[in-house]
Amino acid sequence: MERTKSKALRQFILEQVGEHPKDIVSLTEKKFNISRQAINRHIHNLIKKGLLIAEGSTRRRIYKLKSIVKKQWGIPITKDLQEDVLWQREIRPLLEGVPKNVLEICNYGFTEITNNVVDHSAGKMVLIDAIRTAVDIQISLFDDGVGIFKKIQKEIGLEDPRHAILELAKGKLTTDPEHHTGEGIFFSSRAFDRFSISSAGLGFFHTESGHDWLIGEGEESIVGTMVSMEINLTSTRTLREVFDKYSSGDDEYGFTKTIVPVALAKYGNENLISRSQAKRLLTRFEKFREVILDFSGVESIGQAFADEIFRVFQQKNPHVHIMFINTNEEVRKSIARVYQADNAFLTSILTSLTE
Repeated sequence: MERTKSKALRQFILEQVGEHPKDIVSLTEKKFNISRQAINRHIHNLIKKGLLIAEGSTRRRIYKLKSIVKKQWGIPITKDLQEDVLWQREIRPLLEGVPKNVLEICNYGFTEITNNVVDHSAGKMVLIDAIRTAVDIQISLFDDGVGIFKKIQKEIGLEDPRHAILELAKGKLTTDPEHHTGEGIFFSSRAFDRFSISSAGLGFFHTESGHDWLIGEGEESIVGTMVSMEINLTSTRTLREVFDKYSSGDDEYGFTKTIVPVALAKYGNENLISRSQAKRLLTRFEKFREVILDFSGVESIGQAFADEIFRVFQQKNPHVHIMFINTNEEVRKSIARVYQADNAFLTSILTSLTE
């Protein structure tokens, strides 16, 4: 029993130290109700084993995960660069002993993003980082190309590069439909625990516990594109589960369903009130059989915005089933007012509200 508790305590320290480098001792003390002295003994043991490092004086000490494996190298971007060969030669040997499901996710994400770099970046070099700690695996690729958001903006005629973030969140987005399906970034972002893309001052992020995509400020110094992917070694997620989540039905394995964060259709403090904002959100919805609108972070919507989605678009595209989640009372009322007399529409609302 004591050995099991000690193992759980040390695992807790390793998993939480990334977000709590300064207060990991007090956090562990509250969690396990044991003395600081006992916790410090466990921390020193982890340092001795090479899993943690300590920095600073006693009063200002911080703790960090130590890299068990760390490799960084640059590769010229050429049409002859083969992502599967690069995986087998450079990344796979660093991941010995990693659980099969985690290894498959790393394989998928690395090869998909590398292929995108080769085919789309128009860069000359890609810098690759691979880090393995006692808790997770981190893989990053940084190219010196044109930048993903500007590339998408130019190729599909978007008004603002920020619109590219919304389009990436939907999935099925590609600037080369003859050779790509537009699924690589979408499924990679949902397979990893943490996924981010930064380019030219813009960035978007996805975390396992978050409500899909969040706009954030990327590094302005990044002229090309930096993609970072992280996954915990204890993750039980499988690629099959990720793919199945976005298929419409038990017998369908195509990418027919998507979850779209509605908050990405607005910028700053603006409200979602206009038909043009709704049309921005609705772009390419017809490519899916089922669209789930996630209203997390949206306090209200205008009637024109709701009407464009739930009446105008639905009448033109009856094959697309639109549902919604994470709505507050005000948003639900705005949606319900669109077709108060339409029984079918009200039934769909009730269905969404019970999910």
